[in-house]
Amino acid sequence: MKLQTPVTDERCSVSISYDDRIMMLGSCFSDNIGRQLADFGFDVCINPFGTLYNPVSILHSIEMLLGEGHFTEEDAVDVGAGSGLVCSFSHHTSFACREAGEFLDKSNTALDKAREYFRSCNKVIITLGTSWCFRHNASGRIVSNCLKRPAAEFTRERLTVGEAAGYLARIRQLCDKAAEERGGFAEKQFIYTVSPIRHFKDGAHGNQLSKSTLLLAVDTITDEGKIEYFPAYEIVMDELRDYRFYAEDMFHPSLQTTDYIRERFLTWALPKSEHSRLEENIRAFRRSQHISKH
Repeated sequence: MKLQTPVTDERCSVSISYDDRIMMLGSCFSDNIGRQLADFGFDVCINPFGTLYNPVSILHSIEMLLGEGHFTEEDAVDVGAGSGLVCSFSHHTSFACREAGEFLDKSNTALDKAREYFRSCNKVIITLGTSWCFRHNASGRIVSNCLKRPAAEFTRERLTVGEAAGYLARIRQLCDKAAEERGGFAEKQFIYTVSPIRHFKDGAHGNQLSKSTLLLAVDTITDEGKIEYFPAYEIVMDELRDYRFYAEDMFHPSLQTTDYIRERFLTWALPKSEHSRLEENIRAFRRSQHISKH
């Protein structure tokens, strides 16, 4: 008797290995998986702008990594809710600081390091969280984070499938162009996932529309050997499908679920010849955690 509906995933045409340099961008699900990959010895750079959720913000972050400019005082914005902090509309609030100068030092240092890493990285893993976006009325730009500022400063909108696919396709175009024109700039392969974290602030139906938009957009741009899709969303929604696999807030996956997704991802993407190295690295990490606790 089967008590679940397993999600089948064919072997990945864009594999990852311990020889790869991997840039991870996107939602907090990307943060969680990225930290586990780092713990187990993979060479990863995780969200150099902080957590990002929508395709537009992720494209903007890629444009910054490919550019030469830096954040300036014009980018520094007061975080709302009386926090007394400064951040930018391109960053998650984890970058917020008490002073504008401190924020600019922190954000530009992270940008320089990530820009150098991005030149040589050959794999990019992007986790999309939502197709809902917030447009800053004064500037007309879609922001990565509203920074707890008044809602009246923004207009909320949902990307169409065509718009989302266009932004994602632009990421590949920019990276391919850089690889052709810049010496030492590595060609890149992409793995996309859609975060299983539900955005219930959009409502149950709104969340489903948002996730469906992302799934259709990624399906539009998938290209064997260049752009792959890993079904993290489907595994949580259809295979696990139980609140015991969620954290206490009932929206975020539990640690057990994150571990399971990571195991499934590496089984899918990592060549079998490297599995023994992975297992040894996992054992070494767990031993180090045990020693640090005692």
